[in-house]
Amino acid sequence: MPERRPTRTLPGALRSLRTPADPGFWRSPVRGARFTAVLGVVLLAGLTLLFVTGLLSYAAYNPDLNPVNDKTPGKGLLDFYLFSWPTGPHWLYRLTQGLHVTVGIVLVPVLLAKLWSVIPRLFALPPARSVGHALERLSLLLLIGGALFQFITGLLNIQLDYLFPGSFYTLHFYGAWVFLAGFVTHTVLKAPQAVRVLRNGIPRGEPDTLAAPDPLPATLSRRGALAMVGAGSLLLLITSAGRSFDGPLRRIALLTPRGGTDPGPGPNAFQVNKTAAAVRITPADTGERWRLTVRGPAGEFRFSRAELLAMEQHSAALPIACVEGWSTSDQQWRGVRLSDLAALAGFPDRPPGVFVESLQRGGSFRKAALRDNQVRDGRSLLALEVNGAPLSPDHGYPARIIVPAAPGVLNTKWVETLTFGEL
Repeated sequence: MPERRPTRTLPGALRSLRTPADPGFWRSPVRGARFTAVLGVVLLAGLTLLFVTGLLSYAAYNPDLNPVNDKTPGKGLLDFYLFSWPTGPHWLYRLTQGLHVTVGIVLVPVLLAKLWSVIPRLFALPPARSVGHALERLSLLLLIGGALFQFITGLLNIQLDYLFPGSFYTLHFYGAWVFLAGFVTHTVLKAPQAVRVLRNGIPRGEPDTLAAPDPLPATLSRRGALAMVGAGSLLLLITSAGRSFDGPLRRIALLTPRGGTDPGPGPNAFQVNKTAAAVRITPADTGERWRLTVRGPAGEFRFSRAELLAMEQHSAALPIACVEGWSTSDQQWRGVRLSDLAALAGFPDRPPGVFVESLQRGGSFRKAALRDNQVRDGRSLLALEVNGAPLSPDHGYPARIIVPAAPGVLNTKWVETLTFGEL
């Protein structure tokens, strides 16, 4: 008889090896429907605010006014919400974009905790048990992928470390609509269940599908975990929100490029994004040979800085507010009203929009268009001075645009040409 070989058995550790598709693989006692529902409600409110303020930020650029303002070509039906951006209140963009960036930063711990709480479902098999289940899984893919993409690109942009190929504006715009598709679908499918769980808990006899079937001993309660998430968000708020305020709050905004130490003393000592050196503006460009060209139906005019200073001067207290979320307090600007320059160009009664061109040799927004309501506002200036002193090179010497409620990039620095009426 042939020799019988002994039966081999797998070691106990290998026999009990579980994969992420096995519910028993996930053993944290913190996971549960109520824990996830609380995080979901916070995200529902926060992400809705992010989307609305993001649309407002995009509208503030007046992208339908001129192609140079629009960094997201081929929008098609997605530009349906656009409207003429107002000039009041003068702090409007400072508020909306400050909220957009600050809320985005604060929601990072909540988003990560929510993804952690539902990660077992991402590995669940079979991938789709029904049409409704397939739709839910697809919405999760769009929601998670879109959220991660939007948060990562946004955080890199505000940290001045944008690594993605292509324009941030284009990618962030279309990424937002992909995210919205998943967000709305997932909310419609899951919001009723989340509200029911928060109100009444898990019905008796119904399993908590997010809870671990074989949990490890608890080392932290669910309330404790929520408190940790809240503490993380509070820490991010404290160390980032101050970039929109002067004084002590800015000094503790250590996680943002425009936080921390104030930029020195003097009338021009407030935050700046693009420096003259960064865009290759030299003293020769802004010296005695510099002239401002103003064009319109009345012809073409050229003015030296001295001639502009000899015109009637007006003052306006306006902030600088950047798409990256940082802003300054109101600075005291002084210069020539854009409406007065429009009158010289041939529009004495109802000034139209203006096309602004800068001396800067490269980079985005060296050209920009402003709407007629922005030109007509008496606070809209071709600024020559700030806080009682001539503009510094980094703040746009010899002349810059300053318009109430406009994004910082539309307050063009080192202005070379103003063309009224041709947008």
